[in-house]
Amino acid sequence: MTAPVSEDDEDNRRPLELVELPAGAEDGSSGVPRIEISAGPAAIRELSAALAAHAIPDLYVTNGQLLKMERVSGTAAVDLDDDMPLPVTASTLTTALLAKQLAAYTYTYKWVAIKNKSDKDGKPEFIEVETIPPGNVLAAAIAGKEWADVPVLAGIIGTPVLRRNWSLLQAPGYDPASGLYLAPTVATPVVAERPTRRQVAAAQTFVTGTLLGDFEWEDDASLANYVALMVTPFLRRPLRALVPLFIISASAPSSGKSLLSALTGLLTGQQVVTWPGDNEEELEKVITATFRRESGAVVFDNIPEGEEIKSARLAALLTSPVWSSRILGGSNMGSWPNDRLWMATGNNLRVGGDIASRSVSIRLKPTAPHPEERTGFAIPDLQGWIMNPANRVRLLERLLILVADWVAAGTPKDTSVPPMRQFSPWAYGVGGFLAHHGITGFLGNLSAMRAMDEEDRKWAVFLATWLDKLGPGPIRPADILASADDGFDQPAGPWEGDFITDDWGRCPRTAQKLGQLLAGQADRFHGDPPLTLRTSRDGHNKTWLYRVEQWQG
Repeated sequence: MTAPVSEDDEDNRRPLELVELPAGAEDGSSGVPRIEISAGPAAIRELSAALAAHAIPDLYVTNGQLLKMERVSGTAAVDLDDDMPLPVTASTLTTALLAKQLAAYTYTYKWVAIKNKSDKDGKPEFIEVETIPPGNVLAAAIAGKEWADVPVLAGIIGTPVLRRNWSLLQAPGYDPASGLYLAPTVATPVVAERPTRRQVAAAQTFVTGTLLGDFEWEDDASLANYVALMVTPFLRRPLRALVPLFIISASAPSSGKSLLSALTGLLTGQQVVTWPGDNEEELEKVITATFRRESGAVVFDNIPEGEEIKSARLAALLTSPVWSSRILGGSNMGSWPNDRLWMATGNNLRVGGDIASRSVSIRLKPTAPHPEERTGFAIPDLQGWIMNPANRVRLLERLLILVADWVAAGTPKDTSVPPMRQFSPWAYGVGGFLAHHGITGFLGNLSAMRAMDEEDRKWAVFLATWLDKLGPGPIRPADILASADDGFDQPAGPWEGDFITDDWGRCPRTAQKLGQLLAGQADRFHGDPPLTLRTSRDGHNKTWLYRVEQWQG
């Protein structure tokens, strides 16, 4: 066969590569895209055009980066606290991955002269030979940020969700309307846009009664907050909402904390990670690592009993739509949309810093010792039940029925629920969903969450003791220390243990150290009734003065 030759290609093809003519060889090109690879710049143009024409399936672009959607092997969880990330991932299209995809999905070839064979004019004859383009051609073809004909990938999700226009995305695979790729962890049930009253009533009874009715909730708010957790993955996108940290705590072990996190995590795809305590750098590494695996929920599971969740980095994450951090093992920075659910489980957990105002409490309170010995449940083995994919399909279907019914009712909001600063859009939307389905008590335990704030408690006690001992007038840090000097060598510490301490439990021994602690709390409210610390300047030596003021409302 004599290959078609243009003037440019004729120059590019020399010197000739010669091959023996194979006997009866098949070219493997039947039914797959054919990509001819010439030499020189033409090869780059040919390969780039083939990528834009979807020669490789499931190719997408995000922030100018070409991505290949791939199945991930070995993602099935066998226990509640196992990782079960989503079954697909969007891999960066490297040159090696591009070469593999070309071999799998295309017939990529070049023309090669046949050894000792020519046509009647003495010109060499050519044959198609399957090939992998050279590395420099592969690299050049995927260079650049503009890919106008490649679909945009906005995210990967593990459950059906509401689109921005409040329609329900239910079909697995890529959704052009939203740019989302639905990779369900279980088979996806199809739910009607307007479920019947009977379906809705049955779903309500199942979720709040059969499924959740046997948990020993501390209060109605904990049950309502947990249902809010379960439906948040479906609702958050059209609400355009940031989502708080969900703290699932209990007064005793074996109360069902990990089970509650798994009921949601196994539906959305979960990563279960270890809480690194007060090591902020390690926490940043943990958070960044979770964003590099596709999942819908991250669970800090079994935090040590009584641990204080206090982290500036976690607080920043919860109020940021995008997480940016250095990629582990390198110097490059990465950015990811903050589209995960963040959960923490443990017994008698406490919070500190800004976490109290950025989290929701879900608390279990067993009424008798050994809660693991209880019997008579509506679902006798709920742990085994949720590990069965068929049962997760049943749960997903009922949750979607409740969501579809709320949407059909016009997505009513409830602005009477307590506002939550950056999370208010989420609170009003989810609160409306719960009110629509007759679930009461949502966010009714925010005061209890504040009571979990160990830092707030310490400052409230300190300020109340200050007011009692030193009065409401302005005073210098040095004079405050002088009033407590006799107690520094006592086991309980100054002021019988009510003096403020730093994060390591140490009382400040200098006026400068105490002044730094006081300055960080200026104009913040602590306790109930609220006390606040006010500042002023000494008119003579310009030093800072502090006074405690009780808020009058």
